[in-house]
Amino acid sequence: MFEVRNIAFTYRKKQVLRDVSFVVSPGEVVCVIGANGAGKTTLLKVLATLVAPDSGVVMVDGQNALARPLRYRRQLGYLPEHVALYEDMTVKEYLNYRAALKGEPVKRIRRRVDEACEMCRISDLLRAPIGSLSAGLKKRVALADALLLRPRVLLLDDFLAGLDSDMREAAGSVLSAAAAFSSVIVTGHELDDFAKWATMFFVLKDGVIASSLSAVGVDRAALRGRLAAVLKGGAA
Repeated sequence: MFEVRNIAFTYRKKQVLRDVSFVVSPGEVVCVIGANGAGKTTLLKVLATLVAPDSGVVMVDGQNALARPLRYRRQLGYLPEHVALYEDMTVKEYLNYRAALKGEPVKRIRRRVDEACEMCRISDLLRAPIGSLSAGLKKRVALADALLLRPRVLLLDDFLAGLDSDMREAAGSVLSAAAAFSSVIVTGHELDDFAKWATMFFVLKDGVIASSLSAVGVDRAALRGRLAAVLKGGAA
């Protein structure tokens, strides 16, 4: 169980996040949506311990993760909006390096890399130099990196941006598979795509969770309409 409690964050005297609280249950894929400037990226940076909140806690299985950030980071997979890869490495070299850097035992690295590449559909690119790949394929490599150690918490910022059409179609199955071992939280703007596979939506407006909508058992067309209405300021 992953729980966010009363997170607040201020930047240059502006309160970016205010009393943000939500829970991600096992097997869920939670999507945080909102307009530009709503605080989505800042929220994920707080959850990834890249910035410290003014107040609030992040609980993983009943333990305050922010109190032991180094241990928490070993359980964390994080894909930021913009990722810098080592373009002179092959995909295999890069993912082997990243797995070792994260502390994975040598005897398990090959299996972890193979699993992540299979999930992200890049197994046939292991020998390809990263610099030769398209932007969409580079995003897949970055996603494989985030999935390498089967993290307990998976944070994906602006997840679908830059992904090619094939991977956008496959995103639901990838994240559903990841939800078997991770609490999955994604952000973005692509309501049509997210409505196909997210199980829960939280709408962030001006740093506050303005609405929450379960997608379980809900007609997807109706769900898209409700989400669009909330984003435009209407009722859910």
